[in-house]
Amino acid sequence: MKHHATDAHTLAAAHALGALEDDERRAFAAHLRACEACRQEAAEFEATAARLAAAVSQPPPPTSKAQVMAAIDGVRQLPPRVAAPGSAGPALGRILTRRAVPLALAASIAAAALGGIAVWQTRNGQDLEDRARQTQRQLDTISAVLAAPDARTVHGRAANGALTTVVASARQNKAVFTAANLPAPGAGQTYQLWFDHDGTMRPAGLIDHDGTVILAGSPADAGAVGLTLEPAGGSPRPTTDPLLLLRLPA
Repeated sequence: MKHHATDAHTLAAAHALGALEDDERRAFAAHLRACEACRQEAAEFEATAARLAAAVSQPPPPTSKAQVMAAIDGVRQLPPRVAAPGSAGPALGRILTRRAVPLALAASIAAAALGGIAVWQTRNGQDLEDRARQTQRQLDTISAVLAAPDARTVHGRAANGALTTVVASARQNKAVFTAANLPAPGAGQTYQLWFDHDGTMRPAGLIDHDGTVILAGSPADAGAVGLTLEPAGGSPRPTTDPLLLLRLPA
């Protein structure tokens, strides 16, 4: 699926995931040279993929290399894949590539997850498995929002200097919040996110450092996303003035 030039600001996620076609990648690279907001957003999405990979990565057991080297000679190679006569060819491949944006982001943690499987068998198995499943669920939700056809993006700067991005999808009924340059909240404190419903602030999750989180709850009928500094564990209602009140994209 092609995007028009006016959609350039919406391509940061696809660019970070390597999901743009050649002509779109060249055009977006030129756009990045003139758009600081998109440069920041693309960097945030790349950092998010790296953090998700780190969340499930574990050092391999010391014996892994020897076991792999010993097993190599007994592994049968698969034959090369050859396209069947009359197949759809490159055009369909490009369409499938664009529709596979969630899979592109998921691939960024695949190696770490597979490495973790071996560790699960030898130590702390259940805890690591639960952690990986939770990360995968978060990844799936983030990917679905970023790849949604109706995804809309808005940028903002908090009063403490943090650069923020919200991506919302009515179809997914979810919103994703990304923060960069977010100062440490301090001992006994945390940053809390809120949905603003006509002046009523509803808790939408916590964030302690740079990264991307799924906002808890439904963004339907919310007009903005707020960010405040709260006691550790969060509050049922804001106890400080908002550091950010970012209107949700229409």
